[in-house]
Amino acid sequence: MLTTILAAAAPKGENPYGLLPALREGGLISQTVFGILVLMLFVSLYILFTKLFEQQKIMNQAKRVRAGFWSSNSLREGAAKLEKNSAYRQIVDDGLQAQEQYKELTDPVEAHDWLHGSLARSEATINSSLNGGLAFLATTGATAPFIGLFGTVIGIYRALIKIGAAGQASIDAVAGPVGEALIMTALGLVVAVPAVLAYNFLQRRNKAIAENLNAFSNDVLGFLASDGRVRPEVKKVGAPATGAKPAGTTTTAGQAGGVQTRA
Repeated sequence: MLTTILAAAAPKGENPYGLLPALREGGLISQTVFGILVLMLFVSLYILFTKLFEQQKIMNQAKRVRAGFWSSNSLREGAAKLEKNSAYRQIVDDGLQAQEQYKELTDPVEAHDWLHGSLARSEATINSSLNGGLAFLATTGATAPFIGLFGTVIGIYRALIKIGAAGQASIDAVAGPVGEALIMTALGLVVAVPAVLAYNFLQRRNKAIAENLNAFSNDVLGFLASDGRVRPEVKKVGAPATGAKPAGTTTTAGQAGGVQTRA
């Protein structure tokens, strides 16, 4: 089928040593290898751009958290300022839900441990979603050169068969198969190199996002475990920098927002 399509697409006077003639001459094996590599390339690009969009969305959410979340009187009020399906909203909602669930526990367990475990699970869920698809990029980067090498081996093998059939190593006999082999080698590298670069780049951004989520989760845990008395200091624009708030510093009753945690 693919051979028929390639033959129909070939214009008259085409270079006999171009890509399409090499694939037509290579047969089913070469065409399959070429199709697999092209598919891996497009899937890798799709993963790259979708993950970049997803990461940038969470980074923008982090900016909104820093801008106004901790100036709210309670976690519920702050959560209302966040997007409904945002990663930071998920952490807050899971923390509040864990606080309500703690009241229903019958076995003795520390409130801090229960809340910390719930928030850690929430972070793990978000990080797992961010890492989705990266395994394919790693696999592509590791295997694409070998898939291309397989096509190269087939091309060299066909060249040797032509040499044996012709009884001499003429350029006309081996140019097509050798050209096909080189194309497969180059295509394998073209697929593998961007996949490896994309994997490392996305992993680095995921690490930065995970660090921000972990810091926010710890702040939420401190807020819940202290009935709202411990929270990050909110710096107003243009205000002089001040020292960190001591652990024992309390806020007004309005800032506590009625959030309670059993000891």
